[in-house]
Amino acid sequence: MVRIPVFRLLGLTGVSRVSLLEGSGSRHYSSGSLGARDAICDARAYFTTPIFYVNAAPHIGHLYSALLADALCRHRRLRVPSPAATRFSTGTDEHGLKIQQAAASAGLAPTELCDRVSAQFQQLFQEAGISFTDFIRTTEARHRVAVQHFWGVLKARGLLYKGLYEGWYCASDECFLPEARVTWQLGPSGDSCPVSVESGHPVSWTKEENYIFRLSQFREPLQRWLRGNPQAITPEPFHHAVLQWLEDELPDLSVSRRSSHLHWGIPVPGDDSQTIYVWLDALVNYLTVIGYPSAEFKSWWPATSHIIGKDILKFHAIYWPALLLGAGMSPPHRIYVHSHWTVCGQKMSKSLGNVVDPKTCLDRYTVDGFRYFLLRQGVPNWDCDYYDEKVVKLLDSELADALGGLLNRCTANRINPSGTYPSFCTTCFPSEPGLLGPPVRAQAEDYALVSAVATLPKQVADHYDNFQIYKALEALSSCVRQTNGFVQRHAPWKLNWESPVDAPWLGTVLHVALECLRVFGTLLQPVTPSLADKLLSRLGVSATERGLGELYFLPRFYGHPCPFEGRKLGPETGLLFPRLDQSRAWLVKAHRT
Repeated sequence: MVRIPVFRLLGLTGVSRVSLLEGSGSRHYSSGSLGARDAICDARAYFTTPIFYVNAAPHIGHLYSALLADALCRHRRLRVPSPAATRFSTGTDEHGLKIQQAAASAGLAPTELCDRVSAQFQQLFQEAGISFTDFIRTTEARHRVAVQHFWGVLKARGLLYKGLYEGWYCASDECFLPEARVTWQLGPSGDSCPVSVESGHPVSWTKEENYIFRLSQFREPLQRWLRGNPQAITPEPFHHAVLQWLEDELPDLSVSRRSSHLHWGIPVPGDDSQTIYVWLDALVNYLTVIGYPSAEFKSWWPATSHIIGKDILKFHAIYWPALLLGAGMSPPHRIYVHSHWTVCGQKMSKSLGNVVDPKTCLDRYTVDGFRYFLLRQGVPNWDCDYYDEKVVKLLDSELADALGGLLNRCTANRINPSGTYPSFCTTCFPSEPGLLGPPVRAQAEDYALVSAVATLPKQVADHYDNFQIYKALEALSSCVRQTNGFVQRHAPWKLNWESPVDAPWLGTVLHVALECLRVFGTLLQPVTPSLADKLLSRLGVSATERGLGELYFLPRFYGHPCPFEGRKLGPETGLLFPRLDQSRAWLVKAHRT
C-alpha cells in the first residue's frame, strides 16, 4: 500500500564530534563519527531555551525564544510520540552582579527578587502554553552540585589556573571584552565613557586575581568541530560569524570573580574567596536538568538543541563547547540562533517606554493568535518589527478569514446537511489527470492542490529541521489559500444534493476540502495547539489520529480506504478564530448585504 505522503522520522546521522583524548600525559583533540551517540540523537531529543535573567520582567523576546523551542519540541513529539523520547527545559538565571545590584536598588534581598521575577516567567510560559518538562532555577541545590562538580572536572584536567586578569568588564552583559570590542561615546553628563561595541552598555577597567580557563587551547578543536558540522549552528550566517571570530586569537577566559565583589553566586570549591563566573554557572544548567553528574545525563547528551538569541551566541558557540570539550564531553548537537524584535522600528527599551508586555498581547490577541503571529512573522536571520496593526491584519487574514472561513464553509448545515465526511467519487476526480468524459469534474488546478497538500508535511518537517518555522507556516498558509480557491472554483453551495449528477461531485469537493483541513489542523498543533484541537475536534479526528505517523492525506484518491469517509463530524465549536478588527467585519457584512 502506497501512502502519500510517506512520513518518516528524519535521522540525525552523519554528525561529527570533537573530543578531548587522554594519552601518555598529553592531551590532543580529534574529530570523528559519533557512532553510538548518533543512535542517542535519533532516539532522544532535548530542547532548551536560554535561562532568562531575572533582573527585569519578561518581554516578547523572551517569549519568542520559548515559543521557538516549544514549536520544535511539539513537532518532534508528533513525529516520535513516546513521552520518554523528548525533553524540554527552560528556566531562570539568578546569580551574578546584575542581580546583586538590581536587588539592592529595589531594597530586596537577592532571593526575594529572584523568587518574584522567576515566578513571572513561570506564569507567562504556562499561560502561553509552553510545554516544558523542566523549569530550572540556578539557585536550586541540584544546580550547585552540578556546577561545582563540573568545576572540579575542569580543575582535575589541568584546565584552570589562578592568575591576574586585567581588562574591560561589562556588568550588564556579565562579560570581559577585548580592547577591540570597546568604544567611547558621550555619556549623560557629556563626558566620554567606554561602552561595549555590541550592546552599548557601559564597561569599566577591572584588574583582579581570578581563576582562568585555558580557552586558548580550544581554538583549533572548535574550528574543526564547526567545519565538520555545517549545521551545528543554524542559520548559516551565524555559523559563519563564529568561524570568523575563531580566525582571531582566543584568549584564556576568567571564570571566577572575587567574592568580596560578587557574593551572589556559587563559591569556587575549596576557595571561598572566589565566586564562579555567572556564565559558567548558567551554561551548566543544560546538564543539571538531565541529571549531571549522575550517569543518567549521558543518555541525553549530546542529543541537545539549544535555542538562543543572537546576543548570547559567543557564550553558547565558543565558551560552552570549549568548556564541554575540556570536561571530556561532546558539544551540543545543534545551536539554533534567532534575532531580536523591535517595536515600530526601534529597539525595545525601558527609557523609550516601548517594551511590549507579552501578557497583555496574550490577552488581546489570544494565546494561539499571539503564538501564531510571533512564529509566522519572526525570521531568525534578522530582526523583526512588532506593531499592533500588523498583528491584527495577519491574524484576521490567515486565521479568522482564510482558515476559519474554510472550516465554516465546509461544515455549514446548508452545504453539509448530514454533518459528515462525505464520500469521495473517483470517477469525478480520477487519480490520473487528463482523463475526459462527462463524470470527470476535476481540473488541472485541483491536481496541483492535491500535490501541494500531499507534500506539505514533508516540506513543513524540512523547514522545522532548518529552523525556519516561519517558512513552514508560509507554506501552510499558501495551501489554505489554494484550498479556498478550490472551494470557490467549484462553488458547492450552487450544487444540489438531490441531483444524481451534482451529488457525487458535491461530496467530493467537501471531502477534499475536509482532508486538506485535517492536514492543516495536524500541522498547526505545534504552533496553535488549542486552535488546532478545536479544528480537528470539529472534523471528528480523535486524539490517536493526530500524529504525523497517521497523517495519510486523501487515501481514496490513491485507491485506498479512508477511515473518515461517512464519519460524523464533531460538535459545532463556534468560530475557529473570531476576527479582531470587528469594525472591519461589520463593514464586510454590510457590503455583502
